[in-house]
Amino acid sequence: MALASALLQVMTDAVRKTARPMLRDFGEVSQLQVSRKGPGDFVTAADLKAEDTLFELLMKARPGYGFLGEERGMVEGTDKSHTWIVDPIDGTTNFMHAMPHFAITVGLERRAPDGSSEIVAGVTYNPVMNELFWAEKGKGCYLNDQRIRVAGRRDLSESLIATGLPFIGKTGHAQAIKDIHAIGQRVAGIRRLGSAALDFAWVAAGRYDAFYERGLKPWDVAAGILFVTEAGGRVTTIDEDGDPKTGVSILAANTELHPQLRKVLQGA
Repeated sequence: MALASALLQVMTDAVRKTARPMLRDFGEVSQLQVSRKGPGDFVTAADLKAEDTLFELLMKARPGYGFLGEERGMVEGTDKSHTWIVDPIDGTTNFMHAMPHFAITVGLERRAPDGSSEIVAGVTYNPVMNELFWAEKGKGCYLNDQRIRVAGRRDLSESLIATGLPFIGKTGHAQAIKDIHAIGQRVAGIRRLGSAALDFAWVAAGRYDAFYERGLKPWDVAAGILFVTEAGGRVTTIDEDGDPKTGVSILAANTELHPQLRKVLQGA
């Protein structure tokens, strides 16, 4: 059984406590599907409530740290070297439609005196499935109590790839279709399940062989970058240069498939 550090325990406790009322809300969403009003306002409230809970718990445990959340944006801390990066419900559209594929995700970024930064700890929790993915830099990646590794496939034609697609109001639809056309001719299958945080986690666990997406945000990718690298994979931007922590374009895969997929996507 893996033993989490005090830092990971703080993060784990925070996501589990946040998940309890979220599961009750998820049950309510199922009932709202048949109402005329629909679940939109209800889910927005659940999102905000979840981030408020995470903010309170994480800031109580580490009072000086900064906080970057999808809902409230950046909150500067007195400790300029540490920032929590949080998405209270990654996969909100799934949640809204009573689909049990969404997650609470938290990453911790540490900034060095020279201005460089790295993700040093992360947790992603799917409360419906009770699957907790977690990692700390240099200590491996885990699903609940079991260490996980990326899949070892080397042939694109045998690989299952995850991606995301832009929704209404976002740009990049044409590029997304080009990417699917280029990748789809070379792989065993492409999946789009609607939670980037879980896509990363499933790459780390070997369920997917790779994940790529353009137009993400830091809170979508923070924990997942650490998961895949600690599970033996590689994460970069799709283009040659860039910081994957920005989420502008991301590719995560094992070290054998990564260069093959990057070449395909760069030519799309």
